[in-house]
Order: sequence, then structure tokens, then C-alpha cells
Amino acid sequence: MTAQMDELDRKILRALQADASQSLEEIAGQVGSSKTPVWNRIRKMREAGVMGRSTVIVDPEALGLEACFFVLIRTSEHEADWQARFLAALRARPEVQEAHRLAGEIDYILKVRVANAKAYDAFYQALISEVRVYNVTALLSMEELKSETALPV
Repeated sequence: MTAQMDELDRKILRALQADASQSLEEIAGQVGSSKTPVWNRIRKMREAGVMGRSTVIVDPEALGLEACFFVLIRTSEHEADWQARFLAALRARPEVQEAHRLAGEIDYILKVRVANAKAYDAFYQALISEVRVYNVTALLSMEELKSETALPV
């Protein structure tokens, strides 16, 4: 179900997506409102599930995590028990930044951030020791051309 939002809500969301550390006063000034209505709208959007938790975006290369792999996984197992073990294995691995179940020939795609190829191999070995997979293809990203967290609102 899509949340009902007006243009002021959208302006507030754009401001928060650009920099969630801004003060209410700064956001209110950007959107042409005062602090109390902005705070009330933010609260209502949180309660409606439009916004989740607030986090910080960290530069992975500044932490030595220079390798980004996209991991394509095919499996011949689709039972609930296997899926639960697979999901638990993914959630336990901090290297996995994103995981998606796909339609089509590939069953899952993972975005994995590690220091280097050796660290990826350690991740891979740990994953296949926890769950059986039919085929794994790892694609190394040579260059990140665009990465956005903001949605078009």
C-alpha cells in the first residue's frame, strides 16, 4: 500500500535523503515551513513506515574494503529448510551488503564488499560450507559508476 503524501512531505523526504543529520530548523527552512509541522510530518511518515532507521553512509575504501563482488547464485534446492539456512547464512555475514531473490535463470544475487580476492575466497568458502549451492559466479566490479541511496520522491 502506498502512503499518501503531499508535496511538503516529498520535500521533507528529499531533504532528509540528502542529509539526515540536518536540524529540524534547517529542514524547515529548506522546505518553507516551520519546525513543528516538519517534526509532525516526519513522525507520521515514520509511523506509516515511509522511513526506517537512520544510519550513516561509510566509504568502504576508507576502511580498506576495496573489492566489490556481485555474486550470482543458482541452486537446485528450493525447500523452506534450505531457504531458511541460506537466509541465516547471509544475515550472519557482514560482507553481504545486499541480497536479492531473482526471477529467471539466476536464483540470487549478492553484493559483497571485502578487502580483496583472498577475503572474497574466505567468504565464498564459508558460505558453501553452510549451504549447498549448484553454481556460483562472482563478478568483480572494476569501478562503481553510480551509487545512490536516495529514492526519487
